[in-house]
Amino acid sequence: MAIADFRPGEIVLEIPARTEYVSLVRVVIAAAAEIEPDMASDRIEDLRVAVSEATTNAIEAHGLKGVDDRIRIQCNLADDEIAVVVHDQGMGFEPDEVPDLPEPDSPERLLHESGLGVHLMQMLTDESEISATDDGTDVRMVVYSSKRRRDNGDR
Repeated sequence: MAIADFRPGEIVLEIPARTEYVSLVRVVIAAAAEIEPDMASDRIEDLRVAVSEATTNAIEAHGLKGVDDRIRIQCNLADDEIAVVVHDQGMGFEPDEVPDLPEPDSPERLLHESGLGVHLMQMLTDESEISATDDGTDVRMVVYSSKRRRDNGDR
């Protein structure tokens, strides 16, 4: 299925590539996640932070490429998960080329003021995938409901 195929249970936002819209995205995604009765509040907060990071990265990608087009955020509400895709039209990057970060207690970690977003997205979501093409980058993040996590024996 193409990311642009819409279906019931899906919320789509298109925002200007400006940082003042990140808080709007966070509020809408969190409100959508709260509809799911089995979604734990700490998992909603994890999703909010991950989506915030992805949206901020998309805004930066547009700025680097000089693109004025909107950034698209799609949130799919399923019975046991919430999937969010953030699409930008920036230059893209290779996720495998993102350098590993020093351990949190390492003094070298203090040298990393940025570059934590991809790592945060991976840590805070149950699934994350980044795909880059000539048309931009899609960041897909999934957070499972508490029920699904219990059924699978996850944390």
